[in-house]
Amino acid sequence: MKYIVRFYSSIVLLLLLISSPLLLAQQPQVIRIASPDVSAGSKHAGLGTVNVLYANKWLEQEFAKKNIKVQWLFFKGAGPAINEALANGQVDFAILGDFPAIIAKSAGLDTQLLLASGRASTSYLAVRSDLNITKLSDLKGKRVGFLRGGADELGFIAALQSQGLSIKDIRIVNMDFSATTAALAAKRIDASWGPLFFGLRDKGVVKLALNSNQLNGAGSGLGVVVGRGAFIKQYPEQTQQFITQVVRSAYWLSQEKNREAQINLFANQASFPSSVYREILQAIDLKFANSPLFDAYYINQLQGKVTLAKENNLIRNQVNVQTWLNPKFLNQALNQLKLNGYWQPVAQYQHRIQK
Repeated sequence: MKYIVRFYSSIVLLLLLISSPLLLAQQPQVIRIASPDVSAGSKHAGLGTVNVLYANKWLEQEFAKKNIKVQWLFFKGAGPAINEALANGQVDFAILGDFPAIIAKSAGLDTQLLLASGRASTSYLAVRSDLNITKLSDLKGKRVGFLRGGADELGFIAALQSQGLSIKDIRIVNMDFSATTAALAAKRIDASWGPLFFGLRDKGVVKLALNSNQLNGAGSGLGVVVGRGAFIKQYPEQTQQFITQVVRSAYWLSQEKNREAQINLFANQASFPSSVYREILQAIDLKFANSPLFDAYYINQLQGKVTLAKENNLIRNQVNVQTWLNPKFLNQALNQLKLNGYWQPVAQYQHRIQK
């Protein structure tokens, strides 16, 4: 009898040894998340939900339950550098601006759009304080600096076209945000377009001639959360855990009672004066701005960005936003967090007034 017991024990042990790699393969060892780095100091910082997740370590706490590590990758090269990392399989999820994600999808990169991450973010035309530039048409022949392939490029083109202008009317200088701020201070370029110029304005380096709100939303930005298709297919449970925490952070950002806290969070992480982010958030409807929903407003805006990029020969292939998005994980997160109905679908652009 004891030999029979030993025999079956050996069989069970052998089966466990054979199946253990399969068990281990059911979950990744690390979750890798990419974001543009907008910090002006030694700490890393992104915008919105990135800072909430990164500073509070919500993802680390969630995945530690199953001994999965979380790795944050912040890129000074912003969207173009993140796309390269996605293409090489070096990151699993990315939280970034609309245009780089569109470029990657158009080029055939297997990504899925998992939720909205910020909408109608205000962008500003920052011009050197010694120049008499008050409107976009004054930029003809001027040197405008920003990162090509980044979200600001497509936003700037949208702003120009709203005024009957073209990118061909401008002399574009390709540089990242740090180089842009230095070039403005050194008077090597004349202007730039983006969201984070209040610090330079307060130092007298630039003046903010106009913004996307004054253009009825033309030039404003959209945020996206994308994941590698292969990772999502292999690890749907971990994808759901990730998206649930992102939605949790969007809920925190959407609450008016947390306005001052998110201002202080950005200032601490990015080493910007708190007055900079306070002015960025001034008069913003936080609930609208941080809605993760794939509503008509968001889908139409993103599809419009795709069309704009194609018309300007910035991408080769059309992207169908409806087939790109995967709302399954977002819908499940809303159910898990009991947030169904908290955000209401929006059909069109709203002037973002504080509620």
